[in-house]
Amino acid sequence: MKNLKDLVRTNIWQLKPYSSARDEFHGEASVFLDANENPWNLPYNRYPDPLQWKLKTRIAELKKIDQHAIFVGNGSDEAIDLIIRAFCEPGINNIATISPSYGMYEVAADINHVACLKVPLTENFELDGKKLLEKTDICTKVIFLCSPNNPSGNLLEREEVYKVLNTFQGIVVIDEAYIDFASEPSFIRDLSYYPNLVVLQTLSKAWGAAGIRLGMAFASPEIISVLNKIKYPYNVNQLTQEYALKVLSDTRRMQEQLKQILNERERLTELFSQSPFNYKIYPSDANFILVEVGDADRMYQTLIGEGVVVRNRNNVTLCKGCLRITIGTPDENEKLLKAMKRLII
Repeated sequence: MKNLKDLVRTNIWQLKPYSSARDEFHGEASVFLDANENPWNLPYNRYPDPLQWKLKTRIAELKKIDQHAIFVGNGSDEAIDLIIRAFCEPGINNIATISPSYGMYEVAADINHVACLKVPLTENFELDGKKLLEKTDICTKVIFLCSPNNPSGNLLEREEVYKVLNTFQGIVVIDEAYIDFASEPSFIRDLSYYPNLVVLQTLSKAWGAAGIRLGMAFASPEIISVLNKIKYPYNVNQLTQEYALKVLSDTRRMQEQLKQILNERERLTELFSQSPFNYKIYPSDANFILVEVGDADRMYQTLIGEGVVVRNRNNVTLCKGCLRITIGTPDENEKLLKAMKRLII
């Protein structure tokens, strides 16, 4: 890739970041009179660790990665926004992504006055790396790839992703929000080979903690330092850090739930492909399935009337007639099946 200094916006590279009280003091003390905090209501009267070192220690253990290669943010959306802000000059640079995919890449780009170039996937939701690279230009600073992809659910072909990584001179972001449900390993293992790679993950899916808004970015320490430089000082609150540590301490619980979700994904896929449904089910490596039901608008409204909420993707590129259905508990999935059978019968 290009030299990192040449990729980062000049004003960001030269920026002197805000230094908080918790940045300036490290160590143990019995009296803290440096941050204008209320002296009562321990421990929540204190500002949280701005760099979340205790949490990063646990993440580093699980992911087998250096703490300094980890960014922790308010959901993955914060990392997406910071990456665009760090590397893309408003009104000049652009990002590139695939279509259909996670909508926040384009939204974050629009918020930052950065153009978004979108390249359609094939009819089977596969990535054409050559086509994507041809769409980029000298102003393209970042490529976003979601794998497993949303809303299609499939892993992008690994060789096509490597084609992009080996050719593109800017930053390549691989969003792995659903990687725990997939059969292939994370691209985290490739970070040492690709200095332009950023991998996003989250606690929202397999770890069952969407409500605490905890996202992670993994990259070279140099890229992570840029993100830390421009994030807000206390971007992850104390309650979130504490609950994240609690969640990450119980890997057995996560694995048990993961196994059940995968079993239910297989069961629903099989049932929907048979009579009386006979739906087309797209291959999924995520905790949801994309189902072509025909009249998706009618089916969606009928399910709403039955108290079952799914996601209508009828108006999304390549998804005409499709509903995106999250894998629920066995009981929830049975309610879904019964409601859909009533509509057919």
